Amino acid sequence: MLRAPANAGLERADVPLRCTPDLHYTPDLDGLIAALTPQSRMLMFCNPHNPVGRVFSRDELEELANFCLRYDLYICSDEIHCDLLFSGHAHLPIASLSPEMETHTITVMAPSKTFNIPGLKYAFAVIPDATLRASFQDARADLVSEPNILGLVAALAAYEDGEEWLRQCLAYLEANRDYLVDFVRLEYAICPTGCARGTYLAWLDCRERDLPADPIVFFLDQARVGVGGWGAIWSGGDGFVRLNFGCPRSILADGLDRMAAALEVRAPEGRKQRAPQ
Repeated sequence: MLRAPANAGLERADVPLRCTPDLHYTPDLDGLIAALTPQSRMLMFCNPHNPVGRVFSRDELEELANFCLRYDLYICSDEIHCDLLFSGHAHLPIASLSPEMETHTITVMAPSKTFNIPGLKYAFAVIPDATLRASFQDARADLVSEPNILGLVAALAAYEDGEEWLRQCLAYLEANRDYLVDFVRLEYAICPTGCARGTYLAWLDCRERDLPADPIVFFLDQARVGVGGWGAIWSGGDGFVRLNFGCPRSILADGLDRMAAALEVRAPEGRKQRAPQ
């Protein structure tokens, strides 16, 4: 998605989220206004947010919606993680805020994250406005193929019959999230993280660890744990890594132990070491 503007001969302007010291992220309205140009036409948005795990509030969404309407911008809202929310949080599509916002929004979704079927290559866009939908369909002609039959059948089965599976999956993911957050916050063994409200990804802050290499390389070489990063494609991602906790608890625990062991070698003086098992 982030390469799409350049592929179409357009320019992408990145506006990082605002981040507090405790890793709470919020939209930067001042930054968005500063990034506007006469050529600005669309805001690319992600909610729930990948990689930071935020589920944005109604107030935050209304501020973004008002910004788009004020400056006559369309919004492409990536809501692919919207089914993966933890206790106390509910998804609010930005297009649902008002009839006017609905006409300015393209909402993109898929069952691939929720039901772990990305290999079947099925996704969809919700575009209520007929004129905008026609423009979207014209632009994708000869570029985006139609869904394959296996992906269509799998998506239908997931949405019609997957509710109980998803309920159990969310309970397990939330427990994994809590285990990871407790490991980090109580034992100070690895890098600080915010508490993800949605998705299955933890966002770990490695900026103050003084690692000898890129964090992705460090954890792979020293802990044999594969983490992901966004520093190369997202201006707010330098020094952070994503850790996927959508896995059996035993694998998560082993991975965190490995990361802690690798970091203890370079733990700053006075930092609490992880207690022995």
